[in-house]
Amino acid sequence: MAKSQQTFNKSEKEKKRLKKREEKRKKKEAQKAEKIPGQGIQFAYVDHNGNLTDTPPDPTMKVKVDAESIVIGIPKKEDVEEEDAVRKGKVSFFDASKGFGFIIDAENQEKYFTHVSGIIDEIAENDKVSFELEKGLKGMNAVKVQKI
Repeated sequence: MAKSQQTFNKSEKEKKRLKKREEKRKKKEAQKAEKIPGQGIQFAYVDHNGNLTDTPPDPTMKVKVDAESIVIGIPKKEDVEEEDAVRKGKVSFFDASKGFGFIIDAENQEKYFTHVSGIIDEIAENDKVSFELEKGLKGMNAVKVQKI
């Protein structure tokens, strides 16, 4: 006669698993019956400050917004005020063999990168120059660089 594949240890584990499942089901039914407070809110409202609450918002705090007054998008380039387009500064470093350098702005002492492609006149270190700023990959770059 063949030995049973069901060992004592396997049957004990199966009993524990079934018991745990039954306890979980009973606990779930008990929570449904009691409806324990603090289990979370059924509805979430947004108050006038933008915070989530469980109470409905006060209708007196409601603000009417005209749909036409909402501006979507970014302003056009003509609308944006540009600060002084031509700036003055001093060349702090320039390597002609590599074709790049740095210019220190006379007004705010900011250092701006410049490339040979944005240079009009030949420049060297300590030259006084005028330039314009242009947005580059890593920040603002000096372009249209001319010796003063």
